[in-house]
Amino acid sequence: MSGLTRFLGDSPLRVLLKLIIVSFLVGVVMNFFGWSPYDVLYRVRDFVLDIWNMGFAAIDRFVGYFLLGAAIVVPAFLILRLFSYRR
Repeated sequence: MSGLTRFLGDSPLRVLLKLIIVSFLVGVVMNFFGWSPYDVLYRVRDFVLDIWNMGFAAIDRFVGYFLLGAAIVVPAFLILRLFSYRR
């Protein structure tokens, strides 16, 4: 078994034939839905941007909740520490 055949998983001619058939079938399906390769790339880009934006919105919410809780917890902690310091 040659290195190229081992890398491809089959003989180069059979792999080429499989790729041609799958490419044709994918092309037919994409044409049926009216998609172009650019549509796919734009959808992937938009998906990544949406995830990116949601991530920052989640971080923003987390920081907001953290600051809201810290506004109560930190002064309470300091007051409790001051009262325990007197003992």
